Amino acid sequence: MTQMRRQSLVKFDAPLCETIIDAPKPQGREVLVKIERCGLCHSDLHIQDGYADLGGGKKLDTTRGMTLPFTLGHEIAGVVAEVGPDAPQDLIGTKKAVFPWIGCGKCRDCLAGDENLCAKNRFLGVSIDGGFATHVLVPDAKYLLDYDPLPTNVAATLMCSGITAYGALKRLVDRPRQRNLLLIGLGGVGMMGLSLAQAMFKQPIAVADLSPAAREAALKNGAAVAYDPSEPDVAKRIFKETDGGFDGVVDFAGNDKSMNFAVSTVARGGKIVVSGLMGGQFSLPMVQWIYKRMTVEGFMVGTLEETKELLALARAGKVKPTPMKEEPMQDAQKWIDQLRAGKVVGRIMLAN
Repeated sequence: MTQMRRQSLVKFDAPLCETIIDAPKPQGREVLVKIERCGLCHSDLHIQDGYADLGGGKKLDTTRGMTLPFTLGHEIAGVVAEVGPDAPQDLIGTKKAVFPWIGCGKCRDCLAGDENLCAKNRFLGVSIDGGFATHVLVPDAKYLLDYDPLPTNVAATLMCSGITAYGALKRLVDRPRQRNLLLIGLGGVGMMGLSLAQAMFKQPIAVADLSPAAREAALKNGAAVAYDPSEPDVAKRIFKETDGGFDGVVDFAGNDKSMNFAVSTVARGGKIVVSGLMGGQFSLPMVQWIYKRMTVEGFMVGTLEETKELLALARAGKVKPTPMKEEPMQDAQKWIDQLRAGKVVGRIMLAN
């Protein structure tokens, strides 16, 4: 029996600890993947805490369906180690990225191809054990995706930060009024968004972040201009420089301050897509919403088909590499702490 190591959540709002167990035996169409890389995502912090901040002292329980000890991590790529009797046997030994946003397969959303909306989901690292380990059990071989000739770490990060950024940006493609674009929040998803936006849009891409290091990194990676949201009168400056604001805004932070900045800089008739999960509450006078004729759309991750679209784009060489740093899997908690402290630029990839 193969043994596996995992960085386990044994108590909510407590550090991870290493546990050793027997690796699960794949049944039916299940597949056991030996993990090579797994990315660290800001949503892993919410899962470790056991809640997401709704603002006003309210919390959203994120523990539904989870059994402790639990393994976080959903940006996974590795080598197929074993397959169930009903899965293709020739998968063994192949390198694959793992689509983690897996639904029940039976509900209205799943049957429409929107597994990422499933209320009874089986998201890896969110509802069932994920990738902060040496192995992961994938419910069906159809969620394994080819990524050659991409590096393994790049393929892994496309499974969350990539598809989140791609899907959010896709909601702004081909709008009749799209003179310019602003990306707010330059964490792992935001930096990926900057790379993808340059492949998906002809317009120059503006960015905004409170961190000078993040703004500098963005400028080095293709941003046309970088704004500090805390700068006095920055919204007035933006309206002057852009002749009325940004037609498209993506908020990759998703808190009250970032949304206030988005609303203050979006143009009349513009659209804001919110995909960050930092949390909190946001309110806006209805008259302002109507007079500005703005659209606000929430977005979280993408579908399996959208992930295949993204991989095709990346495999064709149309996506620039984003800032990324590899660290040992056993240091997962150390880098969770660094991410909480706002000391990470780009993505941390945990390696076995």
